[in-house]
Amino acid sequence: MRRYEADELTQMKVMQLLYYVQGAYLSIYGCRAFSDDILASSKGPSIIAVQEQYRGQMAIVGQLTDTDLDDYDYVCKQSKLLATLTAVWDAYGELSTVEIAKQTHAEQPWRETKLGQAIDPKVLQHYFTAEIVQ
Repeated sequence: MRRYEADELTQMKVMQLLYYVQGAYLSIYGCRAFSDDILASSKGPSIIAVQEQYRGQMAIVGQLTDTDLDDYDYVCKQSKLLATLTAVWDAYGELSTVEIAKQTHAEQPWRETKLGQAIDPKVLQHYFTAEIVQ
């Protein structure tokens, strides 16, 4: 029997982690890791595509589809993206959904964006360069 100390992976936590992926990637490579906007919502950074993909599901674990496996193969071939994903997971993956949400709520890009609006990638890049990426 396996025992894990971490929370189950939730839709909310995935969006928080993707916020860190986008910010780190912008800071390091000067371009987006993915094209979707990150919106400031009352629960923190959110991504419409993730919300639509997992509508009605809190936890997003389960059976992998062929599309999921294709996406995984694609990411594994993108060395910069894979390195960024790995670094973000290593830094934030053990945080609970509540802990990571509190952290993103305290950060400038989310605080300075009106609810429902996209977080400006330039603001994200500047913040991550100054405060997160070392």
